[in-house]
Amino acid sequence: MKVARFLIFGVFAVALFYQTASAQERLKMSTTTSTQDSGLLKVLLPPFEKKHNVKVDVIAVGTGQALKLGEAGDVDVVFVHARKLEDKFLADGFGVNRRDVMYNDFVIIGPKGDPAGISKAKSAAQALKSIAAKGSIFISRGDKSGTHTKEKELWQTAGIDPKGSWYIEAGQGMGPVITMATERQGYTMADRGTFNAFKGKKTDLAVLFDGEKGLFNPYGIIAVNPKKHPHVKYDLAMQFIDFVTSPEGLRIISGYKVNGEPVFFTYRK
Repeated sequence: MKVARFLIFGVFAVALFYQTASAQERLKMSTTTSTQDSGLLKVLLPPFEKKHNVKVDVIAVGTGQALKLGEAGDVDVVFVHARKLEDKFLADGFGVNRRDVMYNDFVIIGPKGDPAGISKAKSAAQALKSIAAKGSIFISRGDKSGTHTKEKELWQTAGIDPKGSWYIEAGQGMGPVITMATERQGYTMADRGTFNAFKGKKTDLAVLFDGEKGLFNPYGIIAVNPKKHPHVKYDLAMQFIDFVTSPEGLRIISGYKVNGEPVFFTYRK
């Protein structure tokens, strides 16, 4: 009799589990690799998921590809960092209700010995000129991400079309590119957040150029337009956007640190 009761209870518990799991909504988000590689999403998503009984399915790619997923209606919300591309996404009617979330900056990293001498450069463009003149290894994201977009702008400012065996287009996210640059003891451009997450344990490269105004790196979050794609979960996307930009969400973001250093800064606290 006790066995029968145990089995009945077990069946009921399993049924309840699956009923609860099936009731959980899922939100699809495409985002830049830096939000994932920096570790931010591990602390930002769980409170929202618990509060709303939601599972956020993350697709971490370059910003260009993240926006393409939004254009196709394959995600409900995008969380990226390339303002010109974001503005076009909005102007073309694919996204609505963009909000500023946070920022950090881009840095040029490389071997501590700095064979190209970029630490003496007066500008980011001059730093890239020095790398090209020396023929030092430079690993480019090469993936139409926000970081890659900024890098191309800087090469254009420098008046250089980077080509040759020294210039390697990886077609990879920020984490793998930092790893490649570390293995080759070359240079690359990174967002400070991901670099901080890798510094010390996963890379011995150092920040050799930073601080220029043009290296400012803002992040925005955008809901996919339901008028373009009626199937997207617009209301849920807006709940997530409201959470991320709420005092609670911004406290989580500004309070997130790696090795004691902040990774992102918020516009409001």
